[in-house]
Amino acid sequence: MTASTVSGRIASPAIRPGSVRPGLRRSQRRRLLTAYAMLAPALLGLGIFFVFPLIASVIFSFTRYDLLSDPEWIGLRNYEYLFTKDPKVWIAAANTLWFVVILVPVRIVTSLLVAMLLVRARQASGFWRTAFYLPALVPPVASVVAFVFLFNPGTGPVNTIIRFFGGHGPLWFNDPALSKPSLLLLGVWVLGDIMIIFLAALLDVPREQYEAAELDGANGAQRFRFVTLPNIVPVLVFALVTGVIAALQYFTEAAVASSVASGKATVGEGAGSTIGYPDDSLLTFTQWIYVRGFSNFQLGYASALAVLLFVVAALFLVLLLRRVNAFTPEEAQG
Repeated sequence: MTASTVSGRIASPAIRPGSVRPGLRRSQRRRLLTAYAMLAPALLGLGIFFVFPLIASVIFSFTRYDLLSDPEWIGLRNYEYLFTKDPKVWIAAANTLWFVVILVPVRIVTSLLVAMLLVRARQASGFWRTAFYLPALVPPVASVVAFVFLFNPGTGPVNTIIRFFGGHGPLWFNDPALSKPSLLLLGVWVLGDIMIIFLAALLDVPREQYEAAELDGANGAQRFRFVTLPNIVPVLVFALVTGVIAALQYFTEAAVASSVASGKATVGEGAGSTIGYPDDSLLTFTQWIYVRGFSNFQLGYASALAVLLFVVAALFLVLLLRRVNAFTPEEAQG
């Protein structure tokens, strides 16, 4: 008998480590296969709708391709034309950058202020939360059409009220200097999607921290800086990252505003074109990709534009995410 008695108990024979490895490996393989099976739909969708189009766009960007004939390899000529001979690409890039630099921060700050007011509201808070959130449920096309109607320089209610008080209303969407600020007003009006996230984050801030700050004699600004801000940093970063991505892909609102303000119902290039109206002030980068790819059938050049947009967006996000450490609660409090 190989078992030995130690302290009155029977000790089991020593089990060699190698004798349990096959079973553990089978168990690990089963868990791994189960995890992959659950991730398969997401991985499949990622591969079909992101990885494959990305690789195809990079390949087509080095070709002349019109969807009707086979792609013709032309090397870097699409990129050479993009950086040296296409004047509208820089206009579109500047307009898109305006939306990134102006629209995104204004929406975030306004949404945060509205959320803070709603947190303080005691009476009819449910009504005001609903009122501020409802515009976000309106389809983008419908909201743009409504705003262009409201700010119509001739018959719109806004200019009618201004004239009633003896003023002279501006051209709004028909003025190149005011077309982007007019879309900024639209972006602020539909802030409910960001506002509701900020509202949830503010309601989740521990009340004990506010009470401790008040006992220490902190005023409102100090409570916001040392209590509110550190607790909502992750939500701020999320709003900033998603806002930048959306602004770099800004398309529907600008295209519909140009179309409706010009009095035409087409989006494209050529006769009767409304793209970028007025005077290319609303021409965004994604619109120019659309025009080159699906109006001019220059899919190779449009792919080069798309690759450039992807690289710029990736650089933006890397810089933003690298700065996240600068907004950690410890540093926000310091």
